[in-house]
Amino acid sequence: MRPLITLTTDFGTGSPYVAQMKGVLYSVCRTAGVECEVVDLTHAIGPQNVRDGAVVLADVTPCFPAGTLHVAVIDPGVGSSRKILYVEIGTQRFLIPDNGLLGLAAREQWPQRIIVLAEPRYWLPRVSHTFHGRDIFAPVAAHLVCGLDPAELGPASQSLVLLDWAVPTKSGGTLIGEVLWVDSFGNLISNLRREEVTALGEPDQLVVECGGREIARVLPNYASATPGKIIALFDSRDRLEVAVAQGNAAQTLRLSAGEAVTVRIRGEIPCKDIALEFDSGLE
Repeated sequence: MRPLITLTTDFGTGSPYVAQMKGVLYSVCRTAGVECEVVDLTHAIGPQNVRDGAVVLADVTPCFPAGTLHVAVIDPGVGSSRKILYVEIGTQRFLIPDNGLLGLAAREQWPQRIIVLAEPRYWLPRVSHTFHGRDIFAPVAAHLVCGLDPAELGPASQSLVLLDWAVPTKSGGTLIGEVLWVDSFGNLISNLRREEVTALGEPDQLVVECGGREIARVLPNYASATPGKIIALFDSRDRLEVAVAQGNAAQTLRLSAGEAVTVRIRGEIPCKDIALEFDSGLE
């Protein structure tokens, strides 16, 4: 079975930078007599958008076979003193800049192994100050899938940079959250989970507010609404989302990540000016 590597970047679809990373991966692997398989997880993360990258990694990587190596290069600190890490979470392996990219995944399950890359012998001979994806991440990934013991990469660590993430709060009969990210369809995915929302009441009794709009109930699916209608429903990860049936909610409502989302029982007086709490993910 060929070892599996995924690539996640903010380079853009069709970027020649992605091709350079793949070229290094295949060159190192074939020199070692190993045929690897490289999967493009996504290259459409917004430029330097570490938070969106963190959501995508937390959502997608658990779907892959055990032992998959996920290489993520959303790296606005490239060339600085920021660390590059090898991380193991559950059955998945990661190569990441230490800038918060594993913040959500680590909240769900803390890594059982963290290693700081410190051995240039596994990098390309010449390392640029602006493209560590090609010069460090790709050759190290190739060496790992060819059998390199991760302990050879550098010293073990217990620390990981974590971003602050809003934590849903409840005040009276109102649940307050925020838009976590905007997916490729323009759906506004919130940080409110099904179990939190349905604890308030039945879906047809709920009112969802976002961007000054009130949505009268939570629907079971997109097909339950007429085209163009603003709706609320639960996504495939059981998070409440605001969408436009056969449309783009982010464009229609002119909203983005960080916008407040509230849920209440119909007839409840809406709460105003409630600040969200934040969780860094640290105990």
